Amino acid sequence: MALSKAQFWIFRSSETEKIDVLFNPTEYELDSGNQYSEKEVPGLQTPLSQYTGGDQTKLTLNLFFDTYEAGVDVRTHTSKIVGMLDVDSDLHTPPTCKFIWGSLDFKGVITNISQKYTMFLETGVPVRASLTVTMLSSQTMKEQYQEIPRQSADRTKQKTVKQGDQLWSIAAHEYEDPGAWRHIAEANGIDNPRMLTAGSSLTIPRLE
Repeated sequence: MALSKAQFWIFRSSETEKIDVLFNPTEYELDSGNQYSEKEVPGLQTPLSQYTGGDQTKLTLNLFFDTYEAGVDVRTHTSKIVGMLDVDSDLHTPPTCKFIWGSLDFKGVITNISQKYTMFLETGVPVRASLTVTMLSSQTMKEQYQEIPRQSADRTKQKTVKQGDQLWSIAAHEYEDPGAWRHIAEANGIDNPRMLTAGSSLTIPRLE
């Protein structure tokens, strides 16, 4: 079976850049969790825990780099990884990334990179390094709703149209995607998206 090379995909404003790691990691760690709030109830000795949402999943990678035999600066490789922390001049924020290796396809943002250099040439040039990379998952509201299994009747919701509402603005509020207004139009048999009557009821379908 051919070796699967681990990659970072960097979604910059102008292009998607792909970076191969020098050596595949020997392990990675995924941390997930939930958040609960405590609600005090009169007459009860201890408060009740109420689920409020899930935490972002954290991926921690330990990557190894060695260029001793080639005799070149190992930072020619590590700088490509560290560079993912830089702010994109068009996005005004560091780019979203993916780490892909085998069945792992983790999309998120890099929050921290720890660099450790452990071998050097006589000139002081580093030729061996290890990086600890920490990523947090990042998904749009649309992507999260598509992944959440909803078996109850609340797959759809009803919304009363207010004066000045437009389908694109409703889609932006409900889905974080103004272009998804067509789903609402189709669910309600609306031919002209500009013709919304204040006080009427709209069905807001779940995005499939």
